[in-house]
Amino acid sequence: MLLDTYGRVATDLRVSLTDRCNLRCTYCMPEEGLQWLGKSDLLTDDEIVRLIRIAVTQLGITEVRFTGGEPLLRPGLVGIVEQCAALEPRPKMSLTTNGIGLKRTAQALKAAGLDRVNVSLDTLRPEVFKTLTRRDRHKDVIEGMAAAREAGLTPVKVNAVLMPGLNDDEAPDLLAWAVENEYELRFIEQMPLDAQHGWKRDGMITAGDILESLRTRFTLTEEGADERGSAPAERWVVDGGPATVGVIASVTRPFCGACDRTRLTADGQVRTCLFATEESDLRAALRSGAPDEEIARQWKVAMWGKKAGSGLDDPSFLQPDRPMSAIGG
Repeated sequence: MLLDTYGRVATDLRVSLTDRCNLRCTYCMPEEGLQWLGKSDLLTDDEIVRLIRIAVTQLGITEVRFTGGEPLLRPGLVGIVEQCAALEPRPKMSLTTNGIGLKRTAQALKAAGLDRVNVSLDTLRPEVFKTLTRRDRHKDVIEGMAAAREAGLTPVKVNAVLMPGLNDDEAPDLLAWAVENEYELRFIEQMPLDAQHGWKRDGMITAGDILESLRTRFTLTEEGADERGSAPAERWVVDGGPATVGVIASVTRPFCGACDRTRLTADGQVRTCLFATEESDLRAALRSGAPDEEIARQWKVAMWGKKAGSGLDDPSFLQPDRPMSAIGG
């Protein structure tokens, strides 16, 4: 198992399949994009599947989330999902995406064995979407989410980040829309993972701000810690249910004590936390011919050194050098 010195056990693996993205969200990367990883730096499809197999069969991983960048840009995605679905024990599998490619891939991903998707959508206004993402693809995302729901990749969860002066007034509208369309909405506090290092604690939209806005239109009843478990989102029942809304408050309400995640970057580095400043290189072990047992041992060592918290609640916190697109969401 992947145990750390604080008694936490990692059972949830986040796998970044690429650092590339077809959007340029202002809170993630500059308009011109980034210097992408070279093809030889990326793990191959076979290397990804091998690491997931080791994680599932030797290290106790029960859930796998495919991320990016934008994972739908990975040509071998469907094949990777299909091979992982054949593992014993079979892990639960989900995917975090911007939704642009879902309309054409949802059915194939479901047939390959994917269980559900998380889709990023910060606004219901096409013009605001264009400002936030620097791309005019709002309609594609909406259609992609509908395709995922129709394919049975449910529950479709929606991730929304509110930015001051752009979409900070949309929380109630987003929730009403999500309830109507049977999507599960999750608001995420803006995190310091932008490539520009422009994040500022002062002025960010907090969990408290979001809940205050939602309560102008909805009655929210907190589910409680027992229901939450190790999930990053605090959840509230909306108007008596069955719909719920979540808030992932990484900055103002850290949940590190219950964290059960381990992360694998697109170039084969183990990260113990989104905000870690150190990584452990499994790609080198793979390509040097190390057996599965040695790779598992190195992964265990990496996770044993996981810190107690992310450090986000410390005023002296420094952002990691690698942006979100490189390390996976």
